[in-house]
Amino acid sequence: MKYVVFLLDGMADYDVLELGNKTPLEVAYKPNIKSMSKDSYVGLIKSVADGMKPGSDVANLAILGYDPNKYYTGRSPLEAGSIGIDMKATDISLRCNLVTVSEEPNYEDKTLIDYCAGDISTSDAKILVEYLKEHLDDKEFTLYSGVSYRHCLIWDNGTLDIGRITPPHDITGKPVKNYIPENEKLYNYMKKSYELLNNHPLNIERAKKGLNKANSAWLWGEGKKAMLDSFYSKYHLHATMISAVDLLKGIGKFSNMNVVNVEGATGYIDTNFKGKADAAINAFKNGSDFVYIHVEAPDECGHRGEVENKVKSIELIDKFIIGPVVDYLKTQGDFKVLVTPDHATPLAVRTHTNDPIPFMIYDSRKKYDGVENLSEREAKTKGVLIEPGYTLMNKFIKE
Repeated sequence: MKYVVFLLDGMADYDVLELGNKTPLEVAYKPNIKSMSKDSYVGLIKSVADGMKPGSDVANLAILGYDPNKYYTGRSPLEAGSIGIDMKATDISLRCNLVTVSEEPNYEDKTLIDYCAGDISTSDAKILVEYLKEHLDDKEFTLYSGVSYRHCLIWDNGTLDIGRITPPHDITGKPVKNYIPENEKLYNYMKKSYELLNNHPLNIERAKKGLNKANSAWLWGEGKKAMLDSFYSKYHLHATMISAVDLLKGIGKFSNMNVVNVEGATGYIDTNFKGKADAAINAFKNGSDFVYIHVEAPDECGHRGEVENKVKSIELIDKFIIGPVVDYLKTQGDFKVLVTPDHATPLAVRTHTNDPIPFMIYDSRKKYDGVENLSEREAKTKGVLIEPGYTLMNKFIKE
């Protein structure tokens, strides 16, 4: 038996006026999902428990069968592990976004314009991160370069008692004064980063080209060193993780999965969809029993309020990833498919919510009373709610 999870990050949504009061998932042309949904076990899952922040960290741990109340130590430690940082027990890690803020003289008067600095390239970001390291690294703080706008700061002998700290994708277009870190050391780091970056030659060139400057670090996602049980010890399956983002690669690493880096995988709608499908097929050919294919594009489109692109991202995933992988599995014997987001990223709010999200499980050996085509509305009609969310993986694999 082979198992594949198609994780369409942030796919779930609310009704969108521009789409005739339907969701992107409802209007997207997705024949491969549709062909399976009629015979699938369909319902809703509460992937993020009430009282927990609806981040991709908590949500993906739950989808993979890890109880976040037991295993979650923060987002950044998972990302730190993925880029090879060997954290000490006394370290605190923080996600460091390169963001775009407005240029008022006082930092607290600025507005957060863009949480990803125009989806800055990894090569440009590395130049700026190295410049920050040169001026700000010391015995207490060490900055590490990641992918695109996503980087990691390690705080030696740091503390989690830091008060308010806010993900930048939650406050796009808002004044930062209500969201800057309460911890003075972290706030000073962000202020100094702006002083260093705003007039950096690379940012001057970006502005001339009409691109957003990556003119500030934004710190969030704090946590201690992560520890996960191996996926094999939980389910006795050889597993592979395929994703463009450090968070999922970190989860894969800490759970002892095989982690695949796909050339051209960007985390956005320009990602290498075909490359991800090829990587999944190769993983099965090389002995994996379970493949988790995480695609970030719907989430990024939700954060940016891009209605057409969110629909398009779902269609591209269906055509270039789900179709080829399922076609391959049909030639290999029995298999099961799980299609689900990790959380909702509604276009109307441009951030994550903890609403129940749709899922479907297709089993090549049996037929369920499914739905005409997977959507939030159709899933709700089945009267199935999986809660707590981390129990879904056990149902997928063992039932």
